[in-house]
Amino acid sequence: MRLLPITSLQPGMRLAKKIFNDEGVVLLREGAELSAGIIRKLYNHGLDYVYIQDKDTDDVMVNDIVSAEIKRKALKEIRTHFSSIADPRVQKSSYPIIGKSFSGIVDSILMELSDNPEVMVMLMSMHTKDHYLYHHSLNVCIYTLLLGKVHGYSVDELRVLGIGSLLHDVGKAHIPNEILFKPGRLTDEEYDTIKLHTEYGFKILKDEPGIPLLAAHCAYQHHERLNGSGYPRGLTEPDIHDYAKWIGIADSYDALTTSRVYRAAMLPHQALDVLYSGSGTLYDRSMLEVFKSRIAIYPIGVTVTLSNGYKGVVVHIHTSIPQRPIVRVLFNEAGERLPAPFDLDLLGHHSVMITAVEGMNAHMPSPTA
Repeated sequence: MRLLPITSLQPGMRLAKKIFNDEGVVLLREGAELSAGIIRKLYNHGLDYVYIQDKDTDDVMVNDIVSAEIKRKALKEIRTHFSSIADPRVQKSSYPIIGKSFSGIVDSILMELSDNPEVMVMLMSMHTKDHYLYHHSLNVCIYTLLLGKVHGYSVDELRVLGIGSLLHDVGKAHIPNEILFKPGRLTDEEYDTIKLHTEYGFKILKDEPGIPLLAAHCAYQHHERLNGSGYPRGLTEPDIHDYAKWIGIADSYDALTTSRVYRAAMLPHQALDVLYSGSGTLYDRSMLEVFKSRIAIYPIGVTVTLSNGYKGVVVHIHTSIPQRPIVRVLFNEAGERLPAPFDLDLLGHHSVMITAVEGMNAHMPSPTA
């Protein structure tokens, strides 16, 4: 399979992986043929990339970090409970008990991560953006739990970290939709309203049965930054809990690699560059190193150009050095298709570098966005 940006799709291509909507329901299955109308709908739904079938890479498989079934169940629970919290007719005293529900989601994700200890973070954007908040909450939870496992947290610590990351943006349920989903740049007043989601989240969670108080603090602190430039309280490094620091990195990465109505998505290597621009000032250096070690900087299936002029598709990632993948070379330096494509392992060819990635965009939003 091959990973292509929506803008590179052509009628007649066939999907290699399912596409889901915001409820986790399959919209298009593997093998579905793309028409001009379907491509237009995918674009309008905000998809960034899709996997397509390709004879040159039909032996290449991309495994999800978490199974489609777990994602579907998790998205349904997130949607149900976030919608209840957002409903002004529902008093806080009658909120459903969310602790048990979200603990179950976290345990399911942890079980799947335990079954695949070498898992790498791939692109998580193979779904429509009908409701960004639900998918973002799930993605951040998955990323954060993976980082926590690599860091060495115990199962009990991971459960608290997982609940905190899954609910880190729950306060956005109380932000007016016309601000939360505004297609243009926010005014200063609107941005101040958005920032209130951290305080709302803390108030929602702090007295909720079954939710650890530390998880409520994750919602409160995930936008705090080491140098005191974050919000809501402008805390500096010593006063920010480590869980909130991990969530802050995952939250920023997922926001950068997901398209929004006001900007296109970045590819992983671009997003990582943005995060590293804040190393030591916004984000913890050692945590960023852990994150970098688990990121598929050049995801399997992406088309790349090499410094020797060759062009091909990433077909394998070395978990020890993910920035030096194996590339299946399809075109020579003159842009001519090779009669016999071959695999080039960049780990053994140190003079060859990746110089361009298909789908790369030039716009770089702020890492604090």
